[in-house]
Amino acid sequence: VLLWLLIGGLFFGAVQDFGALYASVKNEGKSMGMIIEKYIGKAGRKLFMLFCWLFTLLVIAAFTDMVAGTFVGKGVADMAKETSYANASAASISMLFIVAAIVFGVIQKHVKNMNEGVRAVIAIALLVGMFALGMHFPWYATKSAWIYIVMAYLFLASVMPMWLLMQPRDYMTTFMLLGMIIGAVVGVVVAHPTMQLNAYNGFNVGGNYLFPTLFVTIACGAVSGFHSLVSSGTSSKTIRNEKDMPMVGYGAMIVESLLGIIALVVVGAVAVNGTKPEGTPFAIFSSGVAGFLEKLGLPVQLATVFMTMCVSALALTSLDAVARIGRMSFQELFSVDDMEHAEGWRKLLCNTYFSTIVTLFCGFVLTKIGYANIWPLFGSANQLLSALVLITLCVFLKVTGRSNKMLFPPLIIMLCVTFTALVQRLIAIVKAIQNAASVTIPAGTTTWGKVFIANGLQLIIAILLIVLGLIIVVNSAKSYAKSEKNSEKAA
Repeated sequence: VLLWLLIGGLFFGAVQDFGALYASVKNEGKSMGMIIEKYIGKAGRKLFMLFCWLFTLLVIAAFTDMVAGTFVGKGVADMAKETSYANASAASISMLFIVAAIVFGVIQKHVKNMNEGVRAVIAIALLVGMFALGMHFPWYATKSAWIYIVMAYLFLASVMPMWLLMQPRDYMTTFMLLGMIIGAVVGVVVAHPTMQLNAYNGFNVGGNYLFPTLFVTIACGAVSGFHSLVSSGTSSKTIRNEKDMPMVGYGAMIVESLLGIIALVVVGAVAVNGTKPEGTPFAIFSSGVAGFLEKLGLPVQLATVFMTMCVSALALTSLDAVARIGRMSFQELFSVDDMEHAEGWRKLLCNTYFSTIVTLFCGFVLTKIGYANIWPLFGSANQLLSALVLITLCVFLKVTGRSNKMLFPPLIIMLCVTFTALVQRLIAIVKAIQNAASVTIPAGTTTWGKVFIANGLQLIIAILLIVLGLIIVVNSAKSYAKSEKNSEKAA
């Protein structure tokens, strides 16, 4: 994992993130879908948008399930326990965060030419206020209730103006994430924990092979296709000077790889008998770092709430972005150039509210499987997305007369990894359905329905991802072969 985070982050993830940002800026801030249309064709763009939409469903399901599980902790029955209190407080703070973001958005909208220092002070003051309030009024609810609440928030984030919720929330989240990363790094350095995990347990562990499992399980800290969607979709539109792109595109990924290494150290330090403790990944990370910070003299309860709040904020920020990207991908699938005179059904499918509801409903159905079952498919789709973006970047660099040789090693490796992982996942899903069918369960029971709906939906998505991936790779390879070096620059 350590080697993959270091090598993947430096030569795979950061290269892809910067490349997507660079290509977008050089194409007037166009999103990756529009860039694919330009260099590969309209059919390639439509296929890519369908792939993106399916991928967003997996992200919505996995992260919603993890956030909901983190907020509820061990359940309402364990309210008196420290872990449950920390999770409930973090949940309360996260809900207050939404209100604070809207307030901050309104302030920014109506106060013109606000000084950057004043803006930062207001944001930090709102963060401190909601933290103090959430600590005194923890919010206890069941996991199911939290899933509904998170889905309601995602609906609002997808349809509300960017300036009112998402932009102010992202700005405020920056301070929380910086605090989390600095606190985690300092905590690890000071605590200097002993790793409780074996460095190597063999190539085959519990039926999972090191290749390709490692490379699709550890995603965002090494390489993530989702990053390219954000990098080309939103980050490129905020670049003031092209000289800032290396720091924004490449530098941010290096920080994420650092966070990945910290997460590895935390899991290794809190492991018991060679295995991770119980709880969601967010809860394990938060409590682990809080234990390190306790050695600095920080009260463990305060540290646990702060870290849980920061990790949850990171997840919710990713969720609202991916929900919006999912909605826009669904709309682009059915949109035409002249929407004013389009058919009624097409206008309905491209309606902001309708497309948001469809996207969130499909993600909600997938939450019934649980994040642990979704993650292999999510990881595979995420990493395949990065390979598809790298292919597009190869074409872009070729026709603009720039070197693209550095992209081929990560491109070839990720294609091998992802298609292997997707085929393995497809076989595993088919076996799960066969095993469920062989067990005598009354057809009307909830268990029967969950098994077949959940696995059936995963099976459909897995098949579509493999087919779409293959078609896009073939089309992209043909476009690359036909394209002439330096043709766009010459034109």
